[in-house]
Amino acid sequence: MSSPTGPAPGSPRIDVDSLSPGDAPGLPMRMPRGRPTGRHRKPEPLAAPEGAPALVLAVPGTPSPASRSLAEEVSSIARSELPGLDARIGYVDGGDEEFPSLEAVLAQAAAEQQAQAAETGRRDLGPAAVVVPLLAGPDSALLRRIRQAVLNSASGAELTDVLGPHPLLAEALHVRLSEAGLARADRARLFTVATAADGIILATVGGEEAVQAAGITGMLLSARLAVPVLAAGLDEEGAIARTAEQLRSSGSQQLALAPYLIGPELADGLLGAAAEEAGCASAEALGAYGAVGRLVLSNYAAAMGITLQGQGLGAPVR
Repeated sequence: MSSPTGPAPGSPRIDVDSLSPGDAPGLPMRMPRGRPTGRHRKPEPLAAPEGAPALVLAVPGTPSPASRSLAEEVSSIARSELPGLDARIGYVDGGDEEFPSLEAVLAQAAAEQQAQAAETGRRDLGPAAVVVPLLAGPDSALLRRIRQAVLNSASGAELTDVLGPHPLLAEALHVRLSEAGLARADRARLFTVATAADGIILATVGGEEAVQAAGITGMLLSARLAVPVLAAGLDEEGAIARTAEQLRSSGSQQLALAPYLIGPELADGLLGAAAEEAGCASAEALGAYGAVGRLVLSNYAAAMGITLQGQGLGAPVR
């Protein structure tokens, strides 16, 4: 006959939680669970600080559904990395409800900040927004217009640098080339591609400064692919053809064009014409590759003094 497992009828109920360690040494004690410490402790989830300024993505080029979709995807990547982030999109050449201008978006952010300050009585207002240009490299004409929009908005917004040069952009270029069958996807696995290029033209827009900046990322890409990479301006007449000839004269026979551009700043037909001029195939523009969204957030975080955990972005190469 088995013995009863519960207390005998009529026996007093013992509240274990109310006992101290000396009251009943034979009873198991319920101890509070402490938070883990040391290197194995999970980091606190990072979120945007309360009242942090908006991240406003400055999108160049002629506004279109395609550029809006790309900008929304980049903003979504940034928000996923920093929950609670107020990410907005302003178009350098915008001007209507569907594609609001950068100046209008910044003015709206400033008005909302002032209204919130009036409600809460806060006086220590920082910038209403941080503007991140959606540009891989410098373009003085575009950046001048972005700065002017910031000034005209009277928002006190802060303007960050462009996204590159950066090792993550070299990674993105490698991925786009491999997607087009123009580069090996993984050197470590010796994955071969019959059409892999033995010379890369890194195409950009924005003048000599842009070409020089692209050349820095080009050196990083060259190290990844173990092939020569030269930068050239799409907006400089004859530059692509001259660069192609330079690569061929140094021994490269199978060339590829890699746009060092996000996409919206690229005029329709310009890339195709350049590829035809160089007599080679072309990869797609960088687009909404994950690293682009993370670099946008990195520029915002640097402006705000926020330390991003676990992303390993590293410093841009200057």
